[in-house]
Amino acid sequence: MSKVEIFDPSMCCSTGVCGPGVDPELMRVATIINTLSKLRKNIIRYNLSETPQAYVDNTAINTVLMNEGADVLPITLVDDEVFKKGEYPSNEELMEWTGTDRSELVMAMLREKMSQSGGGCCGGGGCCG
Repeated sequence: MSKVEIFDPSMCCSTGVCGPGVDPELMRVATIINTLSKLRKNIIRYNLSETPQAYVDNTAINTVLMNEGADVLPITLVDDEVFKKGEYPSNEELMEWTGTDRSELVMAMLREKMSQSGGGCCGGGGCCG
């Protein structure tokens, strides 16, 4: 399993999923990162406005930003190597890099959805009996 780090541009909150107009791409990224984290995959996300020191301390990120500027964000590192710039990785890329198969991800997402709805097929209302 590889270490995946995503370096976001400056956003209003840690995920960018805030305010009245939520970007669907940020919602997708936040959802899959949350799910992979719950599966104990080695994935970390940084926000330039909240953790600027991470951008300074990481040599690869610092080099890219110095040469190409902040407009190149987001940047994804896999095992400290730049794998993607200017866009977020796809779900398939994240699954590959973290060693996660599709069924494992789907089951984790279903468990999360069940727990949010109160559990069970009826949302905890006792209608199944």
